[in-house]
Amino acid sequence: MRSVLVASIAAFAIAVIATPLAIKLLTRAHQPVRNELGLASNAGKQKTPTMGGLVFIGATILAYGIGHLALLPLTGRPHLPTATGLVLLGLFAGGGIIGLLDDVLKVVKKNSGGLAGRYKILGQIIVGAGFGALAMYLPNPQGFTIGSDKLSLVRDIPWAHIGKVAAIGVFVIMVMATSNAVNLTDGLDGLATGSSAIVLTGYVIIGFWQYRHWCAEHPNMDACYAIRDPLEIALVCAAAAGALIGFLWWNTSPARIFMGDVGSLGLGSLIAGVALATHTMLLLPIVCGLFVFVTSSRIIQYVSFKTTGKRVFRMSPIHHHFEMAGWSEVTIVVRFWLLAAISACLALGLFFSDFLRLAGW
Repeated sequence: MRSVLVASIAAFAIAVIATPLAIKLLTRAHQPVRNELGLASNAGKQKTPTMGGLVFIGATILAYGIGHLALLPLTGRPHLPTATGLVLLGLFAGGGIIGLLDDVLKVVKKNSGGLAGRYKILGQIIVGAGFGALAMYLPNPQGFTIGSDKLSLVRDIPWAHIGKVAAIGVFVIMVMATSNAVNLTDGLDGLATGSSAIVLTGYVIIGFWQYRHWCAEHPNMDACYAIRDPLEIALVCAAAAGALIGFLWWNTSPARIFMGDVGSLGLGSLIAGVALATHTMLLLPIVCGLFVFVTSSRIIQYVSFKTTGKRVFRMSPIHHHFEMAGWSEVTIVVRFWLLAAISACLALGLFFSDFLRLAGW
């Protein structure tokens, strides 16, 4: 628990201190902001620097190392990084690299096109398949792998055996879906940042609870969790959540810096990886209920316009619909944060109800 707390505090401090430095360094790295419809949220933001995701990705990685060193005074030696932690951080950085290429092209070309969609998809497939394979085929000495060849809700579903190759395919879809959902949600100051922090905080709770009821330490417990390195999962999520809150200090309205695609695609990849590592794959849409809501609005708008020529919303994603209806940017963001928190709490309720059922409470 000490390492988790130290990592979250360290990540927050690093992000709070480093973000103003990044703002100065990235002053000229601003992407064009299209505002043909005169959205109030886009007013005056044409010169706001982007690629702020580099800050919280870097802060998370540094804080991960600091969290491991936090055990040195107690044990006389640092807690060494695990394959689980490295795979999750690799997903975070891998998704971020794809987004970084997109952001750099937008800045260099001075347009909002960026990296072609097919190359984004290809990059997500490579990152998802590569780290998914490591998660499925890299066992520890006890034989546990990071991922599972079964579908999972709040734990593995015994009869839902799909095999390792199919599980990697499902994970690639998770990476693509979550990355693009976070990217769509990143349309108002602080919206994706705060919502992602809420989601990751939910996974901190899940990871720590799994650690306290871990089959490796409590093999005779009926409700124990047969996963790998649950405390490590909680540590990574705590570091990422702390870094996001520190970044939010500068990203909230009016934003001094945007996270960019480097941030949103990195976060989506990390969240998908955490769902895989905690064996809560099918719980992911509930934990990320806000992201599903935003993405669904985009899909509904597209399908409706293509099939009927009519728009369901004034503008999609749906946060812009409310903006055009007269809601202020801050009002939309705070209310959407509440929706994100409700979704995370609902997912936690399902998670704990399963434990109570199996434990006979």
